[in-house]
Amino acid sequence: MPERFIYLDHAATTAVHPLVLEKMIPYFSINYGNPSSVYSIAKTARKTIDDARTTVADALGAKAAEIYFTGSGSEADNWAVKGAAHANRHERKHIITSSIEHHAILDTCKSLEPQGFRVTYLPVDEYGIVSPDELARAIDDETAVVSIMTANNEIGTIQPIKELARIARSHGALFHTDAVQAAGSMRIDVDDLGVDMLTIAAHKFYGPKGVGALYIRSGAKVDRFVHGGSQERGRRAGTENVAGIVGMAEALNISISDMDANNSKLIRLRDRLIRETLEKIPHSRLNGHPQKRLPNNAHFAFRFIEGESILLNLDMKGIGASSGSACTSGSLDPSHVLLAIGLPHEIAHGSLRVTLGTENDDSDVDYFLSVLPPIIQKLRGMSPLYDDFIKSGPKEH
Repeated sequence: MPERFIYLDHAATTAVHPLVLEKMIPYFSINYGNPSSVYSIAKTARKTIDDARTTVADALGAKAAEIYFTGSGSEADNWAVKGAAHANRHERKHIITSSIEHHAILDTCKSLEPQGFRVTYLPVDEYGIVSPDELARAIDDETAVVSIMTANNEIGTIQPIKELARIARSHGALFHTDAVQAAGSMRIDVDDLGVDMLTIAAHKFYGPKGVGALYIRSGAKVDRFVHGGSQERGRRAGTENVAGIVGMAEALNISISDMDANNSKLIRLRDRLIRETLEKIPHSRLNGHPQKRLPNNAHFAFRFIEGESILLNLDMKGIGASSGSACTSGSLDPSHVLLAIGLPHEIAHGSLRVTLGTENDDSDVDYFLSVLPPIIQKLRGMSPLYDDFIKSGPKEH
C-alpha cells in the first residue's frame, strides 16, 4: 500500500466539509420529523427546509419559490428537459442540446426521440465551446427547450451561457443549463445569465451525495416530474431529505464565501500542473480551452497508451484521478466529449482528468509531477504503437 493518498478527482465528488456535516447531524437523530406532518419536530423540519431554500435561492440570485429540491443533479436534469418538453409538446416538439453534455441530458434527449420529439445535437469546436451562431442556425419556432451545460464535467470548458440563453429566449424557447460542475467554482446569477432552469448537485461542492436542486423561473411552462405527494409545492413528490437539504445549503454558502481565495490557489496549482506536465511528457496535449476552463480542471491526452492503465498505476502510487466522467468510468468506449472536440479514438483513449480541491497544495502537485512521467514512460515502453512510432522516425514532437 502507498504511504500517502492524494485525491485529484474532485470533479467526480468531494468530501463533506466538516461544518456541513456538523450542521446535518441533528436532522438524523434529533430534528428527524417528516416536514409534511403537523407536530412540533415536523414544523422544525419544515422551517429548516424553507430556510435552506432561501439560502440556495440567494446563492443563485433566484427567488425561494423558484428552487426545487431533488435527489441528484441527474434527476434535476431529467426534470428540466422532460418537464419542458412534455409541457410544450402540443406547440413545440424540438429540443436542442450539445454533443458534449452529461449523459443525464444526452440520454434524456434520446429517450424523447421515440415519443416524437426532434433533437438537435450541436457540435463544438476544438476546445469544446458551443458557438452561438450554431444555435442561431438550429433553433426554430418549434424549439421547446435548449439545454447547454455551464461548464463541461470532463474537460472543464466554460460555455457562453448568456449569449446562448439570449438566442433561445428570443425564439420563445426555454433555456436550461446544467451547472452541476460549475456551482461552487463559479459565481452564478440566474437573472444575469438569463436562464429559465438551472441544475446543481451538493456533492460537487463539499456537500452530501443524494441531493440536488433545480431552479425553475417563475412562469416557465414545465410539467411536474414525480407524482405521489404534494411535496415541493406539488411538483416533485417524495419525503424531503432534510439533512441533505441542510447540508447542500450550508455547503453552497461556504463555497461562495471562500470562492475567491480557493479559486486563486486552485488556478495557481492548476496552471503549474498543466505547464509542467506538458513540459515533462512528450506527445501530450491539454484538452479543453486553455483559459476558459474551471479553476481546478486539467485534462490531458497522452498518445500511444490507454487512460485505464494510467489510472491503475497512479492508484498504486496513492493518487486518485479519472479518465473522464465518473458516471461512465465503467465503459471501455472513448469519451464522447473527446471525440466531439475532434480527437481520434486512439488518442482519446489515453486521457487523464485531474481535478484539484481545497485540500490540495504544492506538495501534492510535486508528488504528482514526480510520479506521472515515469508511469507514462513505462506504459509507452510496453506499447507496440509507440514502438512503431519511434521506428518510423517521427517528424513531430
